[in-house]
Amino acid sequence: MELSTKLQNLPKQFFANLVKQVSAAIAEGRDVINLGQGNPDQPTPAHIVKAMQEATADPQMHKYSPFRGLPELREAITTFYKREYDVDIDPATEVSVLFGAKAGLVELPLAILNPGDTMLLPDPGYPDYLSGVTLADVRFETMPLLAENDFLPNYQKLSEDVKKQAKLMYLNYPNNPTGGVATKEFYEETVKLAKENDITVLQDFAYGAIGFDGKRPISFLQTEGAKDVGIECYTLSKTYNMAGWRVGFAVGNAQIVEALNLIQDHLFVSLFPAIQLAAVEALTGDQSCVTEQVTIYENRRNTLIKACKEAGWSVTAPKGSFFAWLPVPKGFTSQEFADLLLEKADVAVAAGNGFGEYGEGYIRVGLLVDEKQIIEAVKRIKKFNFFKETV
Repeated sequence: MELSTKLQNLPKQFFANLVKQVSAAIAEGRDVINLGQGNPDQPTPAHIVKAMQEATADPQMHKYSPFRGLPELREAITTFYKREYDVDIDPATEVSVLFGAKAGLVELPLAILNPGDTMLLPDPGYPDYLSGVTLADVRFETMPLLAENDFLPNYQKLSEDVKKQAKLMYLNYPNNPTGGVATKEFYEETVKLAKENDITVLQDFAYGAIGFDGKRPISFLQTEGAKDVGIECYTLSKTYNMAGWRVGFAVGNAQIVEALNLIQDHLFVSLFPAIQLAAVEALTGDQSCVTEQVTIYENRRNTLIKACKEAGWSVTAPKGSFFAWLPVPKGFTSQEFADLLLEKADVAVAAGNGFGEYGEGYIRVGLLVDEKQIIEAVKRIKKFNFFKETV
């Protein structure tokens, strides 16, 4: 038996390979500090776990859920968006419950594009965006995210042909991997571009709760006209440390939401109802856990940046997400530097080239270990004098 052409053409799972390398090093008995992961290290808050436990004991939760999610969850999502962003969402027509946001990101090209159509992707960007490209048999053009433009795409650099060909655009702010954030003006420019060129926009808001220096990330849907052209995907994985629970949602334009719901009608039934009720508690219950979590990440960010600068490493602090995007020393590619750190310093990081062509020259570091480990990791790296030319 041979795999289908589509499966054979799928991109290699970048994160799976990284996990394999780190696991092999740990199996050798090495004390690896893993800064390459994107998996929240804190537990799911207790009140959410309790809601899940109680719901699981209810026999009614053992039945099929409605295909498009429990009404209670759809209502909770609209309550959340109104409370957090003052955005009105219709629970009946403008919500799609997802098996984690990743499901929606991969499904949308299959739902609204035809083979050969073109979509626009950020570079560097979340590698799994490319899974949807391959499965839908579509083309893509990249939008470089450069430090000199605060890691926002420069729409002026897109050719007129590309603008006219493009039917779908992905954005992701706060950004993985760069830690960049979007501005009100940028989103206004995005809506204008989308309307002028008939481009659907998906804004991946996975790190929507994580902003630093007293600045909360803004929602794309807060922009006038945003619902006319697009949707926003949100996940409970980062905001509430529920990565393993696999629950997220998309909100916004009713036609796009319906397209997602329709494809999911044919792929799934819906999430385990008890998980949906736990999600209701997360979205509508005590939110102090979110504030505490962001404080933890900001403290870790500050510790990392301080340690790097003391080591002579010229770095820029991320404005959001739980990642830092750090330049590699002269004389190394991203992969060479990442491999060397794991081999010689027992520090795992994600090579920037795994996120796209414009990720070359960087590594991604996760703020997902405690401050002592962050300090120790930088201390190990400093011993090799990689940054002596920049001190």
